[in-house]
Amino acid sequence: MQNPAEAADELDRCMRDLKFQGGMINGQTNGEYLDLDKYSVFWERAAALEAPIYLHPGNPVDHPAVYAGHSELWGPVCSWAFETATHALRLVFGGVFDRYPKARLVLGHMGETLPLSLWRFDSRWGVCNRGSRTLAQMPSFYIKRNIAITTSGVCADAPLRCALDAMGEDNVMFSVDYPFEKTDLAAHFIEQAKVSEKERVKVASENAKRILRLNREIG
Repeated sequence: MQNPAEAADELDRCMRDLKFQGGMINGQTNGEYLDLDKYSVFWERAAALEAPIYLHPGNPVDHPAVYAGHSELWGPVCSWAFETATHALRLVFGGVFDRYPKARLVLGHMGETLPLSLWRFDSRWGVCNRGSRTLAQMPSFYIKRNIAITTSGVCADAPLRCALDAMGEDNVMFSVDYPFEKTDLAAHFIEQAKVSEKERVKVASENAKRILRLNREIG
């Protein structure tokens, strides 16, 4: 991502020549986030290819004081989720999904806390210090239209129910988060989760087939 135009070309090559179904980006790049204007060329290509882009968690480029003296918070317990959620919100509030309606982001770990806060994002958007920023729709619209989430690393009924209710049953995909989580634990969870069989089938397979367009060919 150090060179957005080259990144766009590489995404194109990987999908057309190597038959990839999307791409993955590991958080910020040298302290820069994907809502910056320089990345428009990348999002334009990703949207044209209808390529889902998985935003993988990573630590922020700096070390905020809130984590000082608490190394346990630095990483998967806390900082990764907050950093990734904030990165995704930059894309929403920065208007990336207004400009590129077919762009698709994928977030792991049951949505990096976003599904829980959809109502508040909409409520606060109307009164926040947003300067000249405008959106054609409320923030939750873009989160539900342009972002899909996976269950990776979260094997509990309550957050799954929240994700399905908040994001819609078509936007949640099963994932394990191996090697950080045990495959048998995750498999048992989705098999026994307190959801309808229709929801289970969508989460376990049908949504991934559609979102990742697993049967398509790009010439």
